[in-house]
Amino acid sequence: MKRNTFYFVTGSQHLYGQETLRLVEENSRLISQYINNHPENPCQVIYKDTVTTAEEINKLLKAANNDETCAGIIVWMHTFSPAKMWIEGLTNLEKPLLHLHTQANLEIPFESIDMDFMNLNQSAHGDREFGHIMTKMRINRKVVAGYYQDETVLKEIFTWMRASSAYKFSRELKVVRIGDNMRDVAVTEGDKVAAQIKFGWSVNGYGVGDLIDYINKVDNQEIEDLLNLYQQEYDFITDDIKAVKEQAKFEIAIEKMLQDKGARAITTTFENLYGLAQLPGLSIQRLMAKGYGFGAEGDWKTAALTAVLKYMSLGLAGGTSFMEDYTYHLPENDQFILGAHMLEICPSIAGDKPKIDVQPLGIGGKNPPARMIFNAKPSKAVVATLIDLGERFRLIVNKIKIIEERKMPKLPVAQVLWKPEPSLTVSATAWIYAGGAHHTVLSTQINEKHLRDFAQIANIEYVEINEETELN
Repeated sequence: MKRNTFYFVTGSQHLYGQETLRLVEENSRLISQYINNHPENPCQVIYKDTVTTAEEINKLLKAANNDETCAGIIVWMHTFSPAKMWIEGLTNLEKPLLHLHTQANLEIPFESIDMDFMNLNQSAHGDREFGHIMTKMRINRKVVAGYYQDETVLKEIFTWMRASSAYKFSRELKVVRIGDNMRDVAVTEGDKVAAQIKFGWSVNGYGVGDLIDYINKVDNQEIEDLLNLYQQEYDFITDDIKAVKEQAKFEIAIEKMLQDKGARAITTTFENLYGLAQLPGLSIQRLMAKGYGFGAEGDWKTAALTAVLKYMSLGLAGGTSFMEDYTYHLPENDQFILGAHMLEICPSIAGDKPKIDVQPLGIGGKNPPARMIFNAKPSKAVVATLIDLGERFRLIVNKIKIIEERKMPKLPVAQVLWKPEPSLTVSATAWIYAGGAHHTVLSTQINEKHLRDFAQIANIEYVEINEETELN
């Protein structure tokens, strides 16, 4: 995440003279350094320049476009920067933009304020001039207003920086599909070409035989070494070591295949398992814990979204996982959702030490697969789904609260219980009206603000279901 840089660009003009411009630059450096040095800053903020002409603006924004490390620009009008100067540069800009509406001074110095001070500190109307031209040009941007040392302001900036960095990651994301989609399922389908245009995702299919080639090349010692690691990190409640070793072999082979393809996400489906002894389970859980995205039944949109959200949340406490709404608890005053999947829930959200077990799957017609079993840690969280509506994409987000576990001794899968906002019935009704899928990404690391910023940067529809949602 720290490899991503953000240009801090200040707007002004030559009207005020060199001394004013010197003070503008001095203040801008101090502000950018303060943001950059903050302990919660996930990336790097670099003061680039104070621009005063259309030529300087265009040159700097083109440089941002061509800088592979640059994930976005932060722009501030310290004085008054006539907005027509920005038209050509903004027309050419290809990076996300945050408009920081702040000022160098916290308070008005009532006793000493004079015209020199007024001419220097003009963001109150300089930023409004800049905001006007961006609205007139329909420039997609984030606006954050307030004193630059205010923690609320800084959190807004850092949230946007994570979303911008994730979008940069997204533009180069490759997804490996093993087999095809689960037959006759609607939400796992979609326009992969449109997704590559919109998000940058390169989604390509491979036969199960391609994976088997990698599996057949795994060395027995590699499997034994990984099994030893499993035994150190997890509690075993199975004696079927052979099945666990099979998953260890899958983990090694799948990761090698992903690395060779330059991919960070994968899909599988229980309907394409020819030549495999089990459906990948424990192996997929382990790969997700390493940061790879996953989607079941060939769901490449959720696989990519999982990878993007895992990148977005790097370094933050908590976890992020592929998820599925499974079944409901509907007593009037105690309603909640049981989220799980056949096998593939990421242990990054675990609240207890995962256990490894081997149990029949009841679907797919293969040997019982090994999997991790655990309960999720209670926490605030979000669930998000990305859907393809034919002519557009929509990101749907529900704020939720993961609750304490309930004993389910006969359910041999990782499981999460959560209460959605504003209630289960309103949430579920709104989700269905919005067209939300049953596959989601659950995260306790990021919140709805990160996802809203990402949707804005990607220029897609965003629907949020929260405590204020009313169906009407």
